[in-house]
Amino acid sequence: MKSRSLLLYVLCLLPFLWPVLCGAAYPFIEKQILFEAGGGYPSIRIPCILALPDNTVLAVTARRSRVSDWADIDMIMRRSGDGGKTWGPVTVLADAGTEVADNPVLIWDRDTKAVHFLHQVDYARVYHMQSTDGGKTFSPAVEITPQLGAFKGKYDWTVIAPGPGHGIQLKNGRLVVPVWLAAGQPLASGHGRAHQPSVTASIYSDDHGKTWQCGEILPDTLKNMNETVAVPMDDGGVMFVIRNGEPGAYSKAISRSPDGATGWTKPELNKELYSPICFGSALRISGAPDKSRILFCNPDSRVNLRPNRSGSGRARVNLTVKLSYDEGQSWPASKVIEPAHSSYSDLAMLPDGTILCLYENANKYVSLARFNLEWLTDVKDSLSK
Repeated sequence: MKSRSLLLYVLCLLPFLWPVLCGAAYPFIEKQILFEAGGGYPSIRIPCILALPDNTVLAVTARRSRVSDWADIDMIMRRSGDGGKTWGPVTVLADAGTEVADNPVLIWDRDTKAVHFLHQVDYARVYHMQSTDGGKTFSPAVEITPQLGAFKGKYDWTVIAPGPGHGIQLKNGRLVVPVWLAAGQPLASGHGRAHQPSVTASIYSDDHGKTWQCGEILPDTLKNMNETVAVPMDDGGVMFVIRNGEPGAYSKAISRSPDGATGWTKPELNKELYSPICFGSALRISGAPDKSRILFCNPDSRVNLRPNRSGSGRARVNLTVKLSYDEGQSWPASKVIEPAHSSYSDLAMLPDGTILCLYENANKYVSLARFNLEWLTDVKDSLSK
């Protein structure tokens, strides 16, 4: 009788002990609100997050004076020194007066140990800032729009914006940032310009952010390609995961380049990456000589059958993170982070393998989810192995 009781006791404990016996961590996910709308800013949107090698985390978002892309928009930041468990106060990172300051992009330069920060003002000018102390302070903003003049000869844009979300550094040190260009006409309201029609391209720096150059515009084969995230590939190239407005597609598009600047392949829709016409983030968390692992996160609201709303696609709910083991060809593992209203997100990873997802909630909150690979894969995979 005692032996049966002991066996039953061990069997009850096995689900809790199994990760340890396998050399993996126990699966977990934790959530907290980092930013909340208020104080004259009823909307808060466009998250960007960056994790540094010393466990510092920088979280940036934009506060809006009204629910509009053309509101008085400032970018604000919080900084953590313990991997996102606790956070410092909210500080203003970029304020362009009553103009738009938005589309944050953060990049860690492993060679110079600097943080690069790019953003747009009034969807007409692009700026670069830099921090050499882990995000405690940043240099004054320097406009780099004149360096991007080559785009004008190829596409007569009236709107330009980087990212949003984190940028990347390639194995050769090159910094790569997706940008989108639109040839939109003035809005009927008299304030702002339409974000369509649009195309996607890249900008890059080969001298650690001192100067920036235009990459090629991607083949314009899908309607209104715009907000894009870049992923470094094991072969040294770059994969773009692209928002688009292709009628009835509701899927992300994929394009690849050997160097993040030239030779972009024809963008192809990936039906596994459902999108309600919304930005989504992607992040490489491991690669050669280890197993290839790439994450993708956005609202997977394919089960939402409401009629389309003009200009906004389907409902932005059911924020889902997915995992690929084959350089983005397939996505066999997935988990829901936030089933309710959730929209843009950005991803980062801590030195210990903890994954961070900064995401929007109902335009009123920007929250942080901390989780591990064990949670995402039901302990079938672990970065500890």
